Amino acid sequence: MRNLNQNKKKTKPALAAMLLIGAVILNACGGNAGGAGGANAPVNAEPAGTTPGTNQVEAPQELVEVKQITNWFAQAEHGGQYAALLKGFYEEAGLDMEIESGGPGISATQIVASGKAQFGMGQGDEILFARQNGIPLVVLGGIFQKNPQALMFHKGQDIQGFEDLDGRKVYVGNGVAYWEYIRTKYNLDNVEQFAYNGQLASFLEDETAVSQSYMTSEPFTLAQEGIEVDYLLNADSGYMPYGNILFTTEKFLEENPDIVRAYVEASIEGWNYYKDNYSEVNAFIQEFNPDMPIDKLEYSAQQLQPLVYGFDAEEHGVGYMTQERWQTLMDQLLELGLLEEAIDVETVYTNEYLPQD
Repeated sequence: MRNLNQNKKKTKPALAAMLLIGAVILNACGGNAGGAGGANAPVNAEPAGTTPGTNQVEAPQELVEVKQITNWFAQAEHGGQYAALLKGFYEEAGLDMEIESGGPGISATQIVASGKAQFGMGQGDEILFARQNGIPLVVLGGIFQKNPQALMFHKGQDIQGFEDLDGRKVYVGNGVAYWEYIRTKYNLDNVEQFAYNGQLASFLEDETAVSQSYMTSEPFTLAQEGIEVDYLLNADSGYMPYGNILFTTEKFLEENPDIVRAYVEASIEGWNYYKDNYSEVNAFIQEFNPDMPIDKLEYSAQQLQPLVYGFDAEEHGVGYMTQERWQTLMDQLLELGLLEEAIDVETVYTNEYLPQD
């Protein structure tokens, strides 16, 4: 592990704290809020019991109990994690895995920092804010090479680029970093900003309005209701944090490198399986979020393909990250005043535990 935690100065600027809270809202992937079976339903892998190639029954292998918390209710955007559970990849790696769903008001960074879960899922900028606030988290893989977060508008509106958002109503989470970047870069001084509350009623009532969304989710949901929309991907603005990153704490990584490696390798194996077998896995995901329709899971799985498996992942594999992108993200946040001081990005992420070809 490289140069971890050399800069532990604890700073807690108000805006960064608000951004961390805003990120919880932003993590909503636009999926259904889930029914009784979807909200925070734990998922457990069962250990195997026999020795392959023999008739002898051996004592069950001692599996290490670990928990990961996702950033929303079970959905296609978590497909690789559930594939690893379904196909036994975690168990084969020696892990008794529990997957706990996130949801409104749930902070994966805080839960992992507290030790209530060993691994979490979130957005890249959340980790920089957490480290600035004295929470030393480390990113182990960036699942989405290109983030599916988007600004959605009604089809037929004269919106070709981000500059065309000026003068419109925009529904977006309070303090989210990508909006601060877009608003500043494109001089959106006349935007009417309203707090996004997870509902789309106000957006639907005003054909000129714009709303935060995920390109893998809301366009499908609205199309089912006969409403056509288009969107601008936030990443196309120049603000490109890795999405659905997998992370842990510095302390857990330093004390349990073998468990971390087992977790990361099994998770990536799950994502590699999900690529071509998402229909099988989607049926499993629905067991833990029954209100999520299969056809929406299928749509999301198809839409996320280039975002997860394209770009640097084509050459280096799912989860690969570059120092250049982390450095650019940090510089952008510094320029916006959302970070108070520079962070050594080599302490923020590592590719060391990703599967090596």
